Amino acid sequence: MVAIVGLLVVIGAIIGGYLMEHGNLKVLMQPAELLIIGGAASGTVLVANPIHILKKIASGVAGVFGKPKFPQQVYLESLKTVYDLFNKARREGLVSLESDIEDPEKSPILSKNPLFMSNHHIRDFFCDTMRMAVSGVEPFDLDQVLEVDMDVHHHEASQPVAALSSMADSLPGLGIVAAVLGVVITMGALGGPPEEIGHKVAAALVGTFLGILLCYGFVGPLAANMSKAADEERAYLQVLRVFTFSFLKGTAPIMAVEVARRAIPGHVRPSFQELEKACRSSASVAEAPAAEATSAASA
Repeated sequence: MVAIVGLLVVIGAIIGGYLMEHGNLKVLMQPAELLIIGGAASGTVLVANPIHILKKIASGVAGVFGKPKFPQQVYLESLKTVYDLFNKARREGLVSLESDIEDPEKSPILSKNPLFMSNHHIRDFFCDTMRMAVSGVEPFDLDQVLEVDMDVHHHEASQPVAALSSMADSLPGLGIVAAVLGVVITMGALGGPPEEIGHKVAAALVGTFLGILLCYGFVGPLAANMSKAADEERAYLQVLRVFTFSFLKGTAPIMAVEVARRAIPGHVRPSFQELEKACRSSASVAEAPAAEATSAASA
């Protein structure tokens, strides 16, 4: 939503200033110039990138106009989910998690987290890590594996950003190409009416204007937003990494979740009380069936 408002502000400021100077909007309507610049820029992206990056560019641009993927509530739900899972491991041992990590969709704990169910990379990042932990891999060795996994994923997430940034960098040059073509057409019209020559010169200059505007007002900011989204996902994975490593090296789940909370970016970090309340409430819910079963057995 904020991105849409930002683009509208860019368009409104430019058109508003142009009209204040008594400019004629019809002169800016040059579909041929837009076709030259936009078509050539799209072609360069197609030439330079394989299909999987093109798909990521499309999904990344769509994500810019969607809701934030990692608000505070997502962090709270994720830490609560992992806290519940680690509490189970503390009571019953790491081996008890095999059914949860082998089939997360059927896990009574993991299946409650919508992000784990919808994002296969985050789900695999956590479940594959716990598979290695259950098999006996040392925590410090496992932490190195997590770091490598995060670096690979962040590199892949940065590729569509780099491709879109390259497209943005090419737009001013392609605007000049469109302007030069306009000048060529203008030179062919020399000797004609002055009004016709003036129109063709204006059309040529609009090409340069569009190239620079698309670069710095639209495509460049979209690439910057996608870059920040990639950084946010890396920050989320870092929180999972910190939580997992803290628990596996022997820290109690309630302390490990606090360590993980400190790794959350400040603008979405829940307070200590909020996180403790969420974890304690889930622990109470989990302990209730066990207490009922114990009472029934003693009776």
